[in-house]
Amino acid sequence: LTSEASLRFALDNFRVILLFITPLITMRLLAEEQATGTIELVLTSPVRDWELVVGKFLGALALFGVMLGLTLYYPFLLFLYGKPDPGPIVSGYLGLVLLGAGFIALGLLTSALTKNQIVAAVLAFAVLLLLWLASPIGDLFSGPARDILRYLSALDHYSDFSRGVIDTRDVVYYLSLAVAGLFATVQVVGARRWV
Repeated sequence: LTSEASLRFALDNFRVILLFITPLITMRLLAEEQATGTIELVLTSPVRDWELVVGKFLGALALFGVMLGLTLYYPFLLFLYGKPDPGPIVSGYLGLVLLGAGFIALGLLTSALTKNQIVAAVLAFAVLLLLWLASPIGDLFSGPARDILRYLSALDHYSDFSRGVIDTRDVVYYLSLAVAGLFATVQVVGARRWV
């Protein structure tokens, strides 16, 4: 038994839950628009593609923020009855927000690629699971392939956050993941305009 006043294990569980929740949050964002035919209405409105994508992304991120905000009673109770170090708690939540932003951007991309929301959810889960398991898969290789796969691991970049360390490499990784997902989604939506 440990007497450590920490949220490390709870935050680690939240990131596992995030792996399953994100595809469910993002599966309808653009796939449903395509399935019902309202994508034509959206694409012919005076809204640019990037505005549409960023709006959908921010809406999903806000929903995730509300869900994460509901867990703030854990730190409240911890500070009420103990004397925890606030650094790991703040950095852990920051890591979860960045991880969620990257995952939501990739889920939005998979939603843009298909008309079926179930296919979008399964595809998003597969992509996120690959990022989740990139480090163990990288251990099967050697040389540059191993280094690339270990860098792509979403778990390896989160481990510092849960210990209270905010490394700019990890922040840049998650922001790059989100920007790359949003950029690719804008390209897919733009290509739909001409189909």
